[in-house]
Amino acid sequence: MDVRWVLHLDMDAFFASVEQLTRPTLRGRPVLVGGLGGRGVVAGASYEARVHGARSAMPMHQARRLVGAPAVVLPPRGVVYGLASRRVFDTVRSLVPVLEQLSFDEAFGEPQELAGASADEVTAFCERLRGRVLEETGLVASVGAGSGKQIAKIASGLAKPDGIRVVRRDEERRLLDGLPVRKLWGIGPVAEEKLHRLGIETIGQLAALSEPEVADILGVAVGLALHRLAKGVDDRPVAERAEAKQISAESTFPADLITLDQVREAVGPIAEHAHRRLVKDGRGARTVTVKLKKSDMSTLTRSATLPSATTDAATLAATARRLLVDPVEIGPIRLVGVGFSGLSEVRQESLFPDLELVEDDPATRPVLPPSVSEAAAVAPAWQVGDDVAHPEWGHGWIQGAGHGVMTVRFETRSTGPGSARTFPHDLPEIVRANPVDSLDWPEYVGALAQVESP
Repeated sequence: MDVRWVLHLDMDAFFASVEQLTRPTLRGRPVLVGGLGGRGVVAGASYEARVHGARSAMPMHQARRLVGAPAVVLPPRGVVYGLASRRVFDTVRSLVPVLEQLSFDEAFGEPQELAGASADEVTAFCERLRGRVLEETGLVASVGAGSGKQIAKIASGLAKPDGIRVVRRDEERRLLDGLPVRKLWGIGPVAEEKLHRLGIETIGQLAALSEPEVADILGVAVGLALHRLAKGVDDRPVAERAEAKQISAESTFPADLITLDQVREAVGPIAEHAHRRLVKDGRGARTVTVKLKKSDMSTLTRSATLPSATTDAATLAATARRLLVDPVEIGPIRLVGVGFSGLSEVRQESLFPDLELVEDDPATRPVLPPSVSEAAAVAPAWQVGDDVAHPEWGHGWIQGAGHGVMTVRFETRSTGPGSARTFPHDLPEIVRANPVDSLDWPEYVGALAQVESP
């Protein structure tokens, strides 16, 4: 008798859902989370935005065009997603003690109490798990279950949004065979293209190949492992994952970069890619490292350390840019990489990120404009999405800013849709607030502080 049941829990549209949870006015509206600049990329899209074709990793300008005027575009708040994720998985662990957490919003589990259980019993357990998460956090999860990680992950995708899909043993083969080959864990665009050129479109067609044929197409080690998964053989254990010590991204260019402007232009998308991984990981970074590989294959690295860990994309990207070296000085550059280390959970973002850079090299230290003294730094201009507080109205967020005024919506998770007020942009009563206060979980945050205090 098959006794194993693996679960895959995946939070629905996590980043956008957290925004809608903490900013109740946004519930039911198409929300896009991501970079706001010209090269910004969507980190998360609510289901209301997805019906228009918007999705993660899409250029923000394209997503905004698809959604149109109703789109609400917000910068990521990694500190809030990190805390929400922690509470979600603390809640899940109360029922599933061992979790293999893949990111902010998804994890595998293999509850011992489900060994030998029927599909109906597994469904009931998944309902209880989802209900506990919703009750504790206000967030919605979809859960898939099957004989291994591959089937469980596919099942959770089929369960979305807001559902459960338990794949019985007698339907696994039928489910796998009809799916596009790209659905198989480990098949990326390159492998997909190779298979498509040979007329292999589905997982079933891949499973029907012989082992020598698969090894010839995809390589021995990778090909045979994928072949086993395609045939429904997946005995990989569920185990706690060790946290990464560094998160990075790099790119090799078809033509060497020979000017500082070229390197500066190249580092932007690379830093953004690394930042998306950082946000997904759920921690902030304190150290930024830039890697430059020259045309002679020698490598130069430079690092800078911030006063505290942050998930602020602008701060991290600006630090990376300050570390760049002119190719005129060192020679043509063929590869650029950006890495983030000194990773830790972030409780509050920097309030003055542009003025808090501590560099390893004096040549990379920021130069403050004459109008800004180090003794009396001026806060950056208000931006849409900033968390603020007012002594009378409480916690809120900037809905709009410009032309000397700002509109603040005062609300948190527990208030319901709040009222909006417009103020002069320099009103001293409006101060920056800790973004995690929008979750309004004082007891949970207090308990964490007690556990983590030395």
